[in-house]
Amino acid sequence: MIDIFNTCQIDCSGDACAGDVILFEEGVFGGSRFNPTFLGKRRIVARILKDSYGAKSQQHTFSLSVLASDGVDALNVGKKTIRKGRNIYRNGTKRQAWQNEADRRVVIRDKHMRGDAARAARDERRLTEV
Repeated sequence: MIDIFNTCQIDCSGDACAGDVILFEEGVFGGSRFNPTFLGKRRIVARILKDSYGAKSQQHTFSLSVLASDGVDALNVGKKTIRKGRNIYRNGTKRQAWQNEADRRVVIRDKHMRGDAARAARDERRLTEV
């Protein structure tokens, strides 16, 4: 039996894209929003379904489908969830190799162009707000 956690070997911290199967770790907190308590960590292996940049702040957001999870309050397989890019990249991110890495380069190029356009729009907005 293949351990899906060990299939993600390529570092992609800061540069994951739609179609990637990624492994990342996140802290789990309980209690209130104003007085959180650290409960531990969980690992998640998920397929990135899509990514987007927020219109106002250009925060990178990923829509994920969970393939495996372990640790504190592990997520159910098949669960759809959303995470900010900064949270996915925080503790390092690894991915599986694509069957054709050239296909991934096309997706990454598109992602980078959308990110550049979102940052340019934000900068333009900031200039007109002054």
